[in-house]
Amino acid sequence: MLKGNFYNITTIANEEGQVNLTLELNAAHPIFGGHFPEQPVVPGVCMMQIITETLEDAVQQKVVLQKAGLMKFLNMIDPVQQPQVDVNLTYKAEENGGWKVNATLKKEATTFMKFQGVFK
Repeated sequence: MLKGNFYNITTIANEEGQVNLTLELNAAHPIFGGHFPEQPVVPGVCMMQIITETLEDAVQQKVVLQKAGLMKFLNMIDPVQQPQVDVNLTYKAEENGGWKVNATLKKEATTFMKFQGVFK
């Protein structure tokens, strides 16, 4: 779990089927020492974990990624230059018990990541 260490949520609006939150990245987190020294960048796997944790909090259950129909990393997130990131996530229950998810990580006009997929 990255929440509470790698990032903290500063604002959240949670409605049925939708979560919008702003998070603050911890630029001093040890992961940035290796990814990368002198040029910290949020790893793509951490962006996916943020989406996973946001969905888990919304649906109050553990989930596992089943299918990623779209996963685009459009811009790098430097936690020093861009310490706050907005996460917009919509989700819908599927008949098989999974969750269809659309998510973006962005700040103002800059989109860092787009995701569409299914969690179970």
